[in-house]
Amino acid sequence: MRLFAPIRTHLVVCAVLSALSAAAGIVPYIAVAEIARLMLDDPGGSRTAIWTWVAIGAAGASVWLVLFVQSARVGHYADAKILHDVRVRIVRHLGTLPLGWFRASGSGKVKRAMTGDLEEMHEVIAHALGQLTGAVTVMVFATGYLLSVDVTMALVVLGVLGLMGLFYRISMRSMTTHMNRLIAADARISAASVEYADGIQVVKTFGTGGRVMRRFDDAVDEHTKAFGAWVAEVRYSSAACRLFGSEMAVLTAVTAAGLVLVDRGSLGVADLVAFLVVAIGLPNSILPAVSAAQGVRKGRMGAANIEELLSRSSLPEPERPQRPQGHGVEFDRVTFSYDGTKNAIEDVTAVCPPGQVTALVGPSGAGKTTLTSLLPRFYDVSDGAVRIGGVDVRSVPSAELLASMSLVFQDVALLRDSVAENIRIGRPDAGDEEVRRAAEAAHVHEVIERLPQGYDTPLDAGGGGLSGGERQRLTIARAILSGAPIVVLDEATAALDADSESAVQEALATLAVGKTVIVIAHRLHTIAGADQILVLDGGRLVEQGRHAELLARDGLYARMWAAQEGVLA
Repeated sequence: MRLFAPIRTHLVVCAVLSALSAAAGIVPYIAVAEIARLMLDDPGGSRTAIWTWVAIGAAGASVWLVLFVQSARVGHYADAKILHDVRVRIVRHLGTLPLGWFRASGSGKVKRAMTGDLEEMHEVIAHALGQLTGAVTVMVFATGYLLSVDVTMALVVLGVLGLMGLFYRISMRSMTTHMNRLIAADARISAASVEYADGIQVVKTFGTGGRVMRRFDDAVDEHTKAFGAWVAEVRYSSAACRLFGSEMAVLTAVTAAGLVLVDRGSLGVADLVAFLVVAIGLPNSILPAVSAAQGVRKGRMGAANIEELLSRSSLPEPERPQRPQGHGVEFDRVTFSYDGTKNAIEDVTAVCPPGQVTALVGPSGAGKTTLTSLLPRFYDVSDGAVRIGGVDVRSVPSAELLASMSLVFQDVALLRDSVAENIRIGRPDAGDEEVRRAAEAAHVHEVIERLPQGYDTPLDAGGGGLSGGERQRLTIARAILSGAPIVVLDEATAALDADSESAVQEALATLAVGKTVIVIAHRLHTIAGADQILVLDGGRLVEQGRHAELLARDGLYARMWAAQEGVLA
């Protein structure tokens, strides 16, 4: 109900219309029963009373149709409104979350919230609410009518339906536990399927499909066991619920009890007909409510997942924002841990002066990418401070902080949009000529001109036929267009061939002019001319200096250089 607060009025109206519609829907059955009673009790009686009930039945059917349609319209309007609002809330909230959360496990939760969880909420609003309200109304009106006809027979009918409710409760007693197990199994199947599809090239090349398929088979087996355990637990209670909730069960009970009472003279044949007409139709009204109740349970689980996502702590914004005085970067005794136990960065102190190139090198896992991730606040430091222009990055508003830097990663991220729009991400208000100049500076203009529609050529996430180097230069054009004074390059040329690397290096040289540049590199010859080189190992800063100075110290950097030069030789 917290999520549904914006549509509370719509839900009340929908429930009221559903109740009135259900009440009107039972009227034709009562009318038929009363007509039968009139004709059986007094075959030669007044036709006026009979036609009056005919009119009442027809009016009830008409009112039912009108109110049913209106209830559905209100329910679906409320559904569309709240799903729109929740999706907007989710997307806006995602924009405030630390990027580290997405890298850890957030993408799967986002997908689940935006698809399955919202679909479960749709079922509650658009369908389950009306079905539950209608079922309750039908039960109340029908029971009231049947009690007015004969109390004993009404209790027989209620007894049969009560047994249905009892066995339903038994069958649903552990639904949440089984549903959670099935959801987890579904997630494993999805992950295994994606793994197989994404790695199909490796699977076919090395013939490792059996291992991947075993993981898929294990996930399917777990799903089968989970579903089998649920079925084994509820098969008898569920069958009993269906049995006592069937028309045949009500018909059998009404006929058997009715004939006994008619034989004893305590029930008239006309009254028995009334029960045969009205009571037998009750299961058709109640059974949809059983499914609706299950839908409500699932909807509550979906709403809980969405609420958990929306309650994720946003990246804290400064209470008293400050503006950096310059664009020099300082790491002041920085310590950071992903899990709160082992430090990925420990007591790192360094200054990256404006207008200079600072290179970060070190073995894999040394903490290079982690250190640069603290600058745009993808994560916040555990201890110490990261400063820009003398101001702690935590004191700079997130939008202003990110606008002050251009980030170029090894993994290229392109949107499903035109080439021009992919570049214009760097500055959304940039004109076509500015986009063109940025592409020229990034040495990718001629490549774009050769595309079928030039700058209007649509791209997909894979780059739409562009090579790795061309996609990388496209992201560099994006960074050039932004004009940000701080540039962070995370192994931007690590996966490129020699020709592509040369073109990208020229583009990077244009991007870095007059900027504070931080470069992460594995190929040491690409940063030999850097103004300073920071050597990390095990999350610590172990060496610092220029290329020649570090070689003279004969430390870790010198060993890495010798190893790479030996390979190149």
